[in-house]
Amino acid sequence: MSVPDFARHRLFIDGALVPGVALPLEREQANYLLNVLRFKAGETVLVFNGRDGEWLASVVPEGRKQATLALVKQVKPQPPAGDLHCLFAPLKHARLDYMAQKAVEMGASVLQPVITRRTQVSRLNLDRMRANAIEAAEQCGILSLPSVEPELPLQAALASLAQERLLIFCDEAAGEVSPIAALAERERAPLAVLIGPEGGFDEAERQLIRSRPNTLPISLGPRILRADTAAVAALAVVQATLGDWSRR
Repeated sequence: MSVPDFARHRLFIDGALVPGVALPLEREQANYLLNVLRFKAGETVLVFNGRDGEWLASVVPEGRKQATLALVKQVKPQPPAGDLHCLFAPLKHARLDYMAQKAVEMGASVLQPVITRRTQVSRLNLDRMRANAIEAAEQCGILSLPSVEPELPLQAALASLAQERLLIFCDEAAGEVSPIAALAERERAPLAVLIGPEGGFDEAERQLIRSRPNTLPISLGPRILRADTAAVAALAVVQATLGDWSRR
């Protein structure tokens, strides 16, 4: 496995990566490279668009506030996309930003906000969530961006999952069985993780979730975790047992 180039800056480019085509940078990107990082003509960055792999690109300044990129060579092909859905009750502002970023870092391929009876937020800024997903991907070497979906009521979110997708339900009432042991008994399958709101699911919601076939309730331990912490903990356990960290 190749070692990521952590020393080189990475940028997401929302356009086709085609050799010989100048890639215009957005004003914020150009300002960051030219005036914050003080890049000179010919210095290089890594770019990706979520479709065409990762490329080395040379900076071509056009004054103090504008620049384009010239592709030099592809350094990584586009890997197969992951298949881990993260369903979560939205949180407020900075904590939602954190959850979105960490879910991307942990390998989520779909970010699906779910509205429950105790959800704190009913309207979301999806553009802000996408921006957080892009920032996380830029920082941690991910080449496939997750799909950021509009919020759905809990029942509709459950109905949208294919029957063969194993739903891992992080349930504070699941008891004290080890989540690692519970997951280790399952075969590999498409996965989804469901994280509840602050205050948890009410009893009617819990019964609705448990009634879905191919659902596995798990405990996240003896302590009550904040929702954003629970998301990171759950995704780590899932990736280590059934996901792309596992070598079983």
